[in-house]
Amino acid sequence: MEDAMQNIVSLAKRRGFVFPSSEIYGGLANTWDYGPLGVELKNNIKQEWWRRFVHRRADIMGIDAALLMNPKVWEASGHLKNFQDPLVECRMCHRRFRPDEIGGISEERPGSWTVPPCPNCGLNEWTDAVQFNLMLKTFLGSTEDAANIVYFRPETAQAMFVDFKNVMDTMHPRVPFGLAQVGKAFRNEITPGNFIFRTREFEQMEIEYFVREKDWEEHFEHWLEEMKLWLKDLGVSEKKLHYVDIPDGERAHYSKRTVDIEYEYPFGQEELYGLAYRGDFDLQNHMHESKVDLTYTNPEDPKDKFVPHVIEPTWGVDRSVLVAMLEAYHEEQAPTARSKSSGQAEEGESATRVVMKFPKWLAPVKVAVLPLSKKDSLNRVAKSLHQKLSERFVCEYDETQSIGKRYRRQDEIGTPFAVTVDFETLEKDDVTIRDRDTMKQERVKIKDVEKTIEKKLYA
Repeated sequence: MEDAMQNIVSLAKRRGFVFPSSEIYGGLANTWDYGPLGVELKNNIKQEWWRRFVHRRADIMGIDAALLMNPKVWEASGHLKNFQDPLVECRMCHRRFRPDEIGGISEERPGSWTVPPCPNCGLNEWTDAVQFNLMLKTFLGSTEDAANIVYFRPETAQAMFVDFKNVMDTMHPRVPFGLAQVGKAFRNEITPGNFIFRTREFEQMEIEYFVREKDWEEHFEHWLEEMKLWLKDLGVSEKKLHYVDIPDGERAHYSKRTVDIEYEYPFGQEELYGLAYRGDFDLQNHMHESKVDLTYTNPEDPKDKFVPHVIEPTWGVDRSVLVAMLEAYHEEQAPTARSKSSGQAEEGESATRVVMKFPKWLAPVKVAVLPLSKKDSLNRVAKSLHQKLSERFVCEYDETQSIGKRYRRQDEIGTPFAVTVDFETLEKDDVTIRDRDTMKQERVKIKDVEKTIEKKLYA
C-alpha cells in the first residue's frame, strides 16, 4: 500500500502536478506547490463544484471573504478556547506528537496520557501533555504586541456566519438557503504529513445551509446524498468509502450530528469530507457577542422570526486532488498496439504503461495534438489545429520524441484524447484520434475534430 502513495508522489513531481514548496532552498516541511498540471486539476475540481452547487441551484449564493478577520470572531466561535489538541514532546529527540496519533491512551486525570515509545527514537521519555492551540497567529500594525494579534482563519465557515446579515439585507433570500465559499484556511497542525493529505495551509469548499430547526434531519440527509453523488462523479470507488457517524463526546463542540466521510488511503482509513449539523450555535454566539440581531424574518409572515439552524457540508480541495489521483492511477500490461499513423509499436519497449484514468471532465489536459514528425508540412497543419482546439479545450502540442513515447506521456498525465497529424493527413485532410483508455484510434476529418472531441468529452 505504501508503494501506491510513493507512485503518486513520484508522478506528481515528475509530471508537474505537485512540487515541494521552495525546493531550491531545501523546502519547507509539509508545504507544496501545484505545478502546471496540478493547478488545472485543482481548478477543475473547484470550478465543477461551484457550477454544481452554486450556479445550478437557486437556493445557494457564493461569497469570498478575507483570510484575516477581527479576533472577536474567533472568541465568539469558540476557536480561541476550544480549537486545540494535546501535544507531547520526546525529551530525547524533541519530536512532538499528538498522543492519540501514536497510540496513546488518555487517563482520567486532566492532561494525562499513557504514551508508547517514541516512533522516532524508540525511547519512552515524554513530557506531560499540554494543550496546543491550532490557530495560526500573526500581527497587524507596526508593533508585535497583544493588541495587534490577528489569526489566519482556521476554517471558511465563520465568514459566512458573520456576513449573514449583509446577505439578508442585500439579497433577501428565503430559508432554506445556503452560502458557499471556496478558499484557504490555516491550521498549525502538530503532525502534518502524508503528502497533501494534512498540511498547515489548505483549501476548502464549504456550504453553510440555513434551515428551520424542525427540518434539519431532512436537509442533512439531502446533503449526505449530494456528497455521495459528487464522490461518484469524482471517480471515487464506493468500496473505499466509509460513512462514520461520530458519537457524542467525540464531535466538535458545536455539532449535534456529524458524519465523517472516510476513505481508505494507502496509509489507512482517514477523513476525506465532513457533514455536520451545527444547530444555531454560531449565529446565536455571534448575535450575543456582537449585539447585532441575526434573526431571520419570514417575508410572508413578519411574526415568524427565528435564528436559523445550519447544515454544513465540507469538501477538502487538496484531499479531493489526492483521492482523484489515487483513484485514477493504473498500471496496465498494454497490448503491443501499433500506430496506424507510423506502423511503429505504439507503446515502446515496455509492455507496461502508467495511465491516469481521470473522469474526462477532471483531466487537466483534454486533448494533445501530435505531429508524426517535425517536418514543416506536418507542423503547419498540427499547429493550426492546436490553435483552433485551444479555443475550446485545454490542449497540448508535442512534437518531441517518438510517437509511442508521446502517447505514453499523455497517458501518464491523463489526457483523454490524442490527435495525430500524419502524412496521410496531407492527402486526405483527416487525422487520427486516439482514446486514452482503450488505446483505439479512429480517423476523423479535420473539420470534424472539434465536434467529435466535444461529443466524446461530454457524452
